[in-house]
Amino acid sequence: MAKKSEVVEEKVVEKVVEKKSLIAQLEEEGDIAADYLEGLLDIADLDGDIDIDVENDRAALAIAGGKLSHLVGGRGEVLDSLQELTRLAVQTSLGERSRLMLDIDNFRSDKKAELAELAKQTAEEVKSTGEAIKLRPMNAFERKVVHDTIQEIGLTSESEGEDPDRCVVVLPA
Repeated sequence: MAKKSEVVEEKVVEKVVEKKSLIAQLEEEGDIAADYLEGLLDIADLDGDIDIDVENDRAALAIAGGKLSHLVGGRGEVLDSLQELTRLAVQTSLGERSRLMLDIDNFRSDKKAELAELAKQTAEEVKSTGEAIKLRPMNAFERKVVHDTIQEIGLTSESEGEDPDRCVVVLPA
């Protein structure tokens, strides 16, 4: 009969192996996505350096350099479309849905900081007034940043409405 410590050790080893295989899978997604994006950049005759990483259990790709702002769009709508196309290319290759994130010219990282600040200001207002606040419509990425920030602060939030008019509502404690 196995000792309790041996069983616990086995489970820890299984988790480590699981995590390594997840990372290997995400790295493969990143490689496929980078090849796809490299092809798109070549077709459009654009220059850009592609960085591949793994963040929050997702493949994360960032394209920097060159004149790429038109690949972002005014509010990130072109970037969202390129991300979806890249996810489809990965899904076609691997046969599994991808949750990869794409950033171009630091648009998403800058947006994330801006949204985190909006969430903090909104949380302060909700705390001081005791009233729920409904934010402007946001895409899924933006809503997730706000929800995560609100949760870190210790308040709760929920999404309401249907896309493209889906909003975050920050609730009092």
